[in-house]
Amino acid sequence: MRLDKWLWHARFFKSRTLAARYIEKSRCRLDGRIVDKAHAVVAPDMVLTFALGPRVRVVRIVALGDRRGPASEARALYDEIDSA
Repeated sequence: MRLDKWLWHARFFKSRTLAARYIEKSRCRLDGRIVDKAHAVVAPDMVLTFALGPRVRVVRIVALGDRRGPASEARALYDEIDSA
């Protein structure tokens, strides 16, 4: 699944366009490497690190999801590893 689509499904961004723009500014790391393409492929067990507002989010991708559902469904797509 594309990274921008996953971030939208997981409800980190209100739209897929916002997620894509954010990624293009090289603000994300996927398994430790900088990602600057919205079409970067994500899979379960990958670790995603990104700054969102004043917080740095570090999450492990648990599932990909089929749709952008309610917050409870979105929360099941990742495990929070650390946040600062």
